[in-house]
Formats: sequence, structure tokens, C-alpha cells
Amino acid sequence: MAVHTSTSRDGILKALRESRALLNAFGVARVSLFGSFARDEGREDSDVDLLVEFNRPIGLFEFVRLQRRLGELIGHRVDLVTPAALKPQLRDRIL
Repeated sequence: MAVHTSTSRDGILKALRESRALLNAFGVARVSLFGSFARDEGREDSDVDLLVEFNRPIGLFEFVRLQRRLGELIGHRVDLVTPAALKPQLRDRIL
């Protein structure tokens, strides 16, 4: 899998599409980009915010491995969030 260093919305979405095998291996049912990069307003110090839904239970270590691996592939720091972990004020805007 190629490492992407483009941190535009389109670059991130392309990296996610190309990472489908990795996402499947971790049991990811769905992944969505939100936050500043989704609005094409991301900066060098911004996280790439990804909402992930799993089709099976996943442990903390596996969750962190996925987060790190996606960060390596995208070429930027990634923050993974599950729907259950969303803050109420964000939930309505994201979901």
C-alpha cells in the first residue's frame, strides 16, 4: 500500500479507498472523514478526524494499531472516533 502525503480532503479519501484491505482486516464496516479536513480547512497541526464503525468488537490495542497505521498511510496524524464516543454536541452535526 502506498503512503500518501497529500492532506487534502481528496487525498485523504483516496488513501482510505486504497486502504480497503487494511480496513477490512481490522473489521471496519464504515469510515467517514469529518472535521477540518472534510471541510478542506485542515492545517499542518490539525488531526485527520475519522469516524469508524466496526462489524465486530475491537480491543484497545487493535484500535490504536489501526489509528497508527492509517496515520502512516495518510501521512498525517489521525484521530479515530467511534459513534459511541462522539460528544453529544458533535453527534448531531456528524451523524
